[in-house]
Amino acid sequence: MLLRSVFLLLLLVVAAAPSRADDGYRLWLKYDRIANAAERQQVARAVQFIASSGASPVVQAASAELQRGLGGLLGQPVPVVAAAGSRTGGLVLRVDAQASAQGQPLKPEGYRIFSEKNNIVITGRTDRAVLYGAFALLRQVQTRQPLAGLNISSNPRINFRMLNHWDNPNGTVERGYAGSSIWKWYELPERLDPRYTDYARANASVGINGVVINNVNASARYLTAEYIGKVAALAGVMRPYGQRVYLSVFWAAPKVLGGLATADPLDPQVKQWWAAKSEELYKAIPDFGGFLVKANSEGEPGPQDYNRTHADGANMLAQALGRHDGVVMWRAFVYQAGSKDRFKQAYEEFQPLDGKFDPKVLVQVKNGPIDFMAREPFHPLFGAMPRTPLVLEVQLTQEYLGFATHLVYLGPLIKEVLEADTYAKGPGSTVAKVVDGTVDNHALSAIAGVANIGSDRNWTGHPVGQANWYAYGRLAWDHELSPAAIAQEWTRMTLTTEPAAVRTLTAMLGQSRSIYVRYTMPLGLHHIMGETIHYGPQPWLAKSGRPDWTAVYYHKADSLGLGFDRTATGSNALALYKPEVQKAWGNPQTCPINYLLWFHHVPWTQRLSTGRTLWNELCTRYYTGADSVQWLQSQWAAARPALDPALYADVA
Repeated sequence: MLLRSVFLLLLLVVAAAPSRADDGYRLWLKYDRIANAAERQQVARAVQFIASSGASPVVQAASAELQRGLGGLLGQPVPVVAAAGSRTGGLVLRVDAQASAQGQPLKPEGYRIFSEKNNIVITGRTDRAVLYGAFALLRQVQTRQPLAGLNISSNPRINFRMLNHWDNPNGTVERGYAGSSIWKWYELPERLDPRYTDYARANASVGINGVVINNVNASARYLTAEYIGKVAALAGVMRPYGQRVYLSVFWAAPKVLGGLATADPLDPQVKQWWAAKSEELYKAIPDFGGFLVKANSEGEPGPQDYNRTHADGANMLAQALGRHDGVVMWRAFVYQAGSKDRFKQAYEEFQPLDGKFDPKVLVQVKNGPIDFMAREPFHPLFGAMPRTPLVLEVQLTQEYLGFATHLVYLGPLIKEVLEADTYAKGPGSTVAKVVDGTVDNHALSAIAGVANIGSDRNWTGHPVGQANWYAYGRLAWDHELSPAAIAQEWTRMTLTTEPAAVRTLTAMLGQSRSIYVRYTMPLGLHHIMGETIHYGPQPWLAKSGRPDWTAVYYHKADSLGLGFDRTATGSNALALYKPEVQKAWGNPQTCPINYLLWFHHVPWTQRLSTGRTLWNELCTRYYTGADSVQWLQSQWAAARPALDPALYADVA
């Protein structure tokens, strides 16, 4: 009897306790009840029902998300009806092949949200457009924007908005800092973890429409019948959320799996093997997106093993896709060319191949010429391959930016490269316009983000890492958005809507990347991090498997000065850029100070534009960067009253 009484008492205590702490799982799709009664009533009057007659699984997903989101935000269910009829004060989902905005047809994925007969209409030419519009409407409510008189339209600027996972079949994630892979291969295809659906929802909410599910250092296993069945199961989860699945492929798969003697892309048997494998993939996954390839890079096999070019390899795979609506994204992360400056090597291999790729091929180029450093000049291939569509690859996982330990918001980094002017067709030929196809009139366009997602409950390890996933998706959809506006959206949707705290947290996010650069690699220093793991400083590293894996190769510190001379008196890498860029960066007296040591070997006693010598400026930046971390801590502490206690503690 006593035991029973104690048990009942415990139940009462648990029932009376506050709801569980925010563990970060819901990301920015929290949909918590709007606390302000007047604001809640305004929304409730505007969305009394959801009219959705579409049989499409994508429209059904949009309708379900609106039910879920609005029901949570209002604290009461919102019914779904087949048609609005004479009803007013509701949401109408409408797929309309003729949908337009400002007199111009919407793109296939573009949406419009507007008021009509006292209803709010979400429309677009395709079901995917309606899905994206549904998430945009929810974002409007979550960020407490008005619904009266809505007239919003938005078109994606880039066709393929990709997440690249570096996940391995054994569950590890290369350069992953948020636990293991989210793909549970040992359970697939029989069991579909509900987390896959939540992942697809999060991607759709920011407009991501393609997922490469495995590492670019690929295993041939993904092309076996067993794993194709598993991948098909994942594709089935993502399809209602507008996402197609892609595979990174191992170049030597015809030898490993097919028993062929060669993987030569011009060999007829090799061509036949890839064509048959493509047919097998499309039979299992009718909307399969295509292939991502890392070849002849860092030990991976490729067409150069047979004295063939990257174009030979990419074109063979493109032809293997045949009649299907798939593409090949061929990575340009290579550094085997003859130049003694790694900065130039990818350019030397790929630029001469411009115009030699199949129409289904896009060349995927990292944002900078070395390897996702905290700050890099834009890659010289952007603007140098006018006859080839280029994919911008950025890294969301913080390989060189402090793992999941350091708070670094990457919106400004991504925006910085997008805004960089290549001058390919004169002023205004930004990297963004090269990538979205407008500079060279390409029909295909793509952007890729290396995912920072893992099995950790909060998805990204560091809670603020979620902001990088979010910001990437928003910029991939519309590169004209500002990182500050995106940070404010994410903060209001994820952390708090309290105005003072939103201002504090948005400012904190906006400064975090520049602070990280100052205390790690200021003034254009690069590649001076710890060997292999890429964490912490190791500027003394002088011996490694290759000279360009060391730190001294890059910083060139000696008794006279510091920095890599890439002008005509050095490696002349600067000559890879257009004359306008060369002029801006070529003179150490006028070179932007953030790129100074990327391009110049500067005397220690040289006085910089700040008025300090190089040595003093270097010391100043390191110390102020470290001191600024205390500022970040104070800002986070200032916002504490507005934050969930568990989430606050997780960062503090």
